[in-house]
Amino acid sequence: MLELTPDPSIVRADGPWTHRDVSANGIRLHVAECGEGPLVLFLHGFAEYWWAWHHQLPALAEAGFRAVAVDLRGYGDSDKPPRGYDAWTLAGDVGGLIKALGARQAHLVGHAWGGMLAWTVAALHPRLVATVTSVGGAHPLALKSAVKRSAWRVSRGQARATGHLFRFQVPMAPEKWLVRDGAAAVETLFSAWSGERWRSTREFTEALPAFRQAMLVPGVAHSALEYYRWAFRAQFRGDGRRFTEAVGRRVSAPVLQLHGTEDTCILADTARASVHWAGPHGEPRIWPDIGHFPHLEAPDRVTESLLDFVR
Repeated sequence: MLELTPDPSIVRADGPWTHRDVSANGIRLHVAECGEGPLVLFLHGFAEYWWAWHHQLPALAEAGFRAVAVDLRGYGDSDKPPRGYDAWTLAGDVGGLIKALGARQAHLVGHAWGGMLAWTVAALHPRLVATVTSVGGAHPLALKSAVKRSAWRVSRGQARATGHLFRFQVPMAPEKWLVRDGAAAVETLFSAWSGERWRSTREFTEALPAFRQAMLVPGVAHSALEYYRWAFRAQFRGDGRRFTEAVGRRVSAPVLQLHGTEDTCILADTARASVHWAGPHGEPRIWPDIGHFPHLEAPDRVTESLLDFVR
């Protein structure tokens, strides 16, 4: 049974990890961590929270890494301030968190929005980033370019795939849609974006209540949508132009991209185009029968690829 207004602490699931709060960039961020060694910092995507990485955390810890998954600003049990959902501030959150965790550098692993944020931190704070792994994501300028190129198409293209970006711009209504009927919209989005194989598994059915419950935490729905609102409105403002210039150069950190052919949110071609902004990198790994959530749909495969890369 889903609680209609759950306490934020509901996201602190038991497991082989330790929960704690960390002060960074002027806010409190909740993290789950396990293991010791080089820092691997996991950044979740839209409608997720730290638990999206529950497969990878213990595996990385067992392999000799300090694995940390954070609830990004506005999500889970982290602070949900009214402002600060622009890319500059979010990158500052991640950079501040790396320092607050006592590390000089981190291997950044991000899904979707978290992946774009990892690319951004690598561009804005290069000394703090050892490597970038983008899972089901794309470089922010690759996504921007793909949306613009396909905006005129009616039936296909990245603009259609990210149509929710435009629907989320109106006030209030998207928030109400996200939390209506116990956050049923979260299940709708996960179903639309996932690969068919994962949708038919028991794990999919069992995972969705956790993500729906996390969306019902007061303030999360609004905060999650503010990421999209800044991204859209910044295209018409000076801070958006400055951001484009700031992230327009190749990152110096090595880059790994993991993507699925059935990703209907960030298309595989958009992920491939991201290599234009990558420094040292291999070809993006585009896996068949996988959708928008490789870390959940093929967790062992993601973990193995990630370990080979960060080692």
